Amino acid sequence: MSDTLDRLAAVLEQRKGADPDSSYVARLYHKGLDTILKKIGEEATETVIAAKDGDRQKIVYETADLWFHCMVLLAHQGLHPADVTAELERRFGLSGLEEKAARGD
Repeated sequence: MSDTLDRLAAVLEQRKGADPDSSYVARLYHKGLDTILKKIGEEATETVIAAKDGDRQKIVYETADLWFHCMVLLAHQGLHPADVTAELERRFGLSGLEEKAARGD
């Protein structure tokens, strides 16, 4: 999985310099953070609907769209999937309740 995410991250990084008329991702970058966040919200909603419908294939499809747009956000903010996996690794072995308590939520 990491290889796929790394390859996608490299492509997303390349698209930063692409013409917005030639690349969907370049267009998202060009339109800015609010547009990227809106897409994440739309994809999250579509993922929730797919899950409520119980359609496994649609859940996978919509989750892929959500992950993709989250990766666009990471790249836009100068972050990499490794930053997220490092945070997940840090949490590994922690009880979810302990981790939440440590955040003060």
